[in-house]
Amino acid sequence: MIRILTIGDVVGERATARLSECLWNLRRNLNIDTVIANGENASSGNGLSPKDAKALLMGGVDVITSGNHIWKKSELRCMLDEEETLLRPANYPSANPGKGYTVTDVCGYRLLTVSLLGTVYTEPLSCPFETLDRILEREDGRYDISVVDFHAEATSEKLALAYEFDGRVNAVVGTHTHVQTADERVLPGGTAFITDLGMCGPDGGILGVRKDEVIRKLRTKLPVRFAPADGELVLCGAVITLDGKNSLSIERLRVNI
Repeated sequence: MIRILTIGDVVGERATARLSECLWNLRRNLNIDTVIANGENASSGNGLSPKDAKALLMGGVDVITSGNHIWKKSELRCMLDEEETLLRPANYPSANPGKGYTVTDVCGYRLLTVSLLGTVYTEPLSCPFETLDRILEREDGRYDISVVDFHAEATSEKLALAYEFDGRVNAVVGTHTHVQTADERVLPGGTAFITDLGMCGPDGGILGVRKDEVIRKLRTKLPVRFAPADGELVLCGAVITLDGKNSLSIERLRVNI
């Protein structure tokens, strides 16, 4: 049995610090073999700093995926080139720093983790379907298990990608909306799927930021600098259980940390 914990968008430095403190204990309590977390909002003011990326990797995250905010901190770009387990979405131009997938060892199995960004209501990047086709073809025979973090706005795009690659990858987990969905399931071809993992961040605001600032922006339509919300920190994600190369189950996880 292999158990993979996938964690939704980490929001803010307070959540990053707390997750780095408690994740190893959580891994032991849940019998987790490896952890994949989306870190694109893990630092102050969105984005990811090298300091916070290192804290997550030392604190128990094995692979950091990301999304449209990955370029917010220019100082991260060298680390994207140097750190094999820090990913930017694979469908950004190939000349950009970093890469969009990695292969790591988990209990003697080779785990391919892919980070993709949706194109519906977001950025006009390369097609995520064609990008994933190319990655799977290029890495054929070099991995045993595969997990895709699809950072996308449209729920239809996430489910469409999961159905298109059902049976070709072990799991497709959605990120980006910060709201955990209740549709986790194993698709007919054997791919574990959830539309959105949710977030790891403060539960007392709106999507992890202060309520008053979000409301002011919606009422006035003026620019507002968002700050992380107060309140308890919650970790949202999903645990995928595999028997060798086959996905057996996917279970939502929501715990205070």
